[in-house]
Amino acid sequence: MSINDTYITRYSPNGIWYGQFTHFPDFVTQAVSTRFGGYSQNNDLNLALHTGDNTEHVIKNRTKFCHAVGSSIEHIVTPQQVHGERIVYVTEADRGRGAWNYADAISDCDALITDRPNVALFLCFADCVPVLFVDPVNHAIGLSHAGWKGTAKKIGQKTLLQMQKRFGTKPKNCLVGIAPSIGACCYEVDDYVADEFRKEYSSLDTILMPSTEEGKYHLDLWQANQLQLEEIGVPSDNIAIADICTACNAKILFSYRAEQGKTGRIAALLAIKE
Repeated sequence: MSINDTYITRYSPNGIWYGQFTHFPDFVTQAVSTRFGGYSQNNDLNLALHTGDNTEHVIKNRTKFCHAVGSSIEHIVTPQQVHGERIVYVTEADRGRGAWNYADAISDCDALITDRPNVALFLCFADCVPVLFVDPVNHAIGLSHAGWKGTAKKIGQKTLLQMQKRFGTKPKNCLVGIAPSIGACCYEVDDYVADEFRKEYSSLDTILMPSTEEGKYHLDLWQANQLQLEEIGVPSDNIAIADICTACNAKILFSYRAEQGKTGRIAALLAIKE
């Protein structure tokens, strides 16, 4: 797994490896998990309650991960992700939603935003793109789940625009992290998916690259998310891409595509410190 100077890995005393963006300010707690150090099968750190894993194991995994990164399972808020574009503002009243029971998670939601301290936004992924937002001026944060459908619908852009509407976040000040997810190297799509991007993106040269197979394309979700954010005024220097493909690194991170759909989930956690 390659690491660059914008995204580093850390190891906690309780045996958890996780990644962090180096350009994010100290007032946030931030972490993207790996699959190491858990209680699930093969000692995996599966952090999702909807994959058929033992619920007790997942709760123990979440508790251990949160403790490792300086948060608490009691503080996390997590949604039932549906590859849509609904964005929800959460507060202290939402802490614990979905933490222990999937049915209690925020329904039909793929992005969370907050300006409240100790409210840990917590979304799960296995190839889809985690997009983390930090507004260092207004002390607000956001976290989006951007699979191909969400990326085509520009959920990252819409998340930041919601932050602008609610908190006064200016795109020029916002810091963004595009976390480990499937890279163009491993993500081949057909004309149906490609057409969805042709509808929404005027510049496709860095997003869709022809495959060796006719009617197939390599889709770069990282570049698509960067372009949609630059489109509304986020400077390119404010956007850090981890540049780590989950499919290439399926022994370190979970990959739905590489593991034919039978896999756990990593999580991205983002919170404002007290």
